[in-house]
Amino acid sequence: MPIAPFLIERYFGRYEFNVRHNLSASDCESMTVGELLELSGTPASELTDLHLGYTESQGHPALREALAGLYAVCGAGDVVVANAPEEAILVAMETMLEKGDRVVIQTPCYQSLRQIAIHKGCEVAPWEVVETESGWSADLDRLDSLLTGGTKLLVVNFPHNPTGLHVDGATWRKLLGMAAERGIRVFSDEMYRGVERGDDQRLPSACDVLDDAVTLWGTSKSFGLPGLRMGWLVTRDRPLLDAFMATKDYTSICSSATGELLTRSAASVAGKLFDRSRRIIRENLALTEEFMRRHEETFAWRRPDAGPVAFVRLREGSAAALADGARERGGVLLVPSPIFEHGDSHLRFGLGRKAFPEGLAVLERWLRDRI
Repeated sequence: MPIAPFLIERYFGRYEFNVRHNLSASDCESMTVGELLELSGTPASELTDLHLGYTESQGHPALREALAGLYAVCGAGDVVVANAPEEAILVAMETMLEKGDRVVIQTPCYQSLRQIAIHKGCEVAPWEVVETESGWSADLDRLDSLLTGGTKLLVVNFPHNPTGLHVDGATWRKLLGMAAERGIRVFSDEMYRGVERGDDQRLPSACDVLDDAVTLWGTSKSFGLPGLRMGWLVTRDRPLLDAFMATKDYTSICSSATGELLTRSAASVAGKLFDRSRRIIRENLALTEEFMRRHEETFAWRRPDAGPVAFVRLREGSAAALADGARERGGVLLVPSPIFEHGDSHLRFGLGRKAFPEGLAVLERWLRDRI
């Protein structure tokens, strides 16, 4: 059976490079290779003299050591480097899941976190985030009822895409404990780790808390380096890590030498990259809140807790129709909630790019002109 179309990737593939203003980007502002080398103090000769042979399947030891420095407990031997976060998701789900397995998945979500399990014939139970007047929340009582006997995997994502939901440390540890006491493995999508509102809001990585948890991170979002196409899985479960490696032999085998070198440079200045991303998000968030106050008759604003995205509800009408109009007549790209298989009332705003203010101003003019 063919796998279902990847809705958001087909949406971006069709429109992202054909509109002037992208207000739904989920990444953060990027930079040039030269800027990254300068920021990290990496001599350009390391790149120009790089030998373009095969790399180690698990990832260059120096890169894995650098990435391990971003975790509190896990070491270089617990890291598997992939050519993209999406490859890492595919490798993890293909390795961990079998037909008939029960999987509980936080929704709405990045589609591959859910769709690969469905494609493999798993029983998938959605754990939906909850929208309230004060924001988005995680209902642990609902999660408790879903983690029934026979559940094999719990898939979570904090900071959350597309809502910007985040949880505090006590809630996070309770959530992980609920899975651990039932013998359920946790797959934690941590792509937005690093762009919390402050360092005190950062959660311990699931792989540092649970020895059988699997975590996903990469350069695309909080690092602001999606063009590197690098991701990694981390787990202290050595047999599972070896199984990931065996699966990876059927995808990319090994990763890009240039991508690995530049990712090592990025890891060495991760804090500076995160601070840069957070500064842009903070400025764009302030502009967005002012915009939402001016258009409160159109939008029901829920301030995101963390990360570069917000999921904004229309008070009436179709989100897909508004997105079509904004794109076709205003030249502004917004992703509507049907792309996330989550009704037709919400639009994702991406707050991580420097060009956001210009696009928001264009959207505002279009909204006023259409009345």
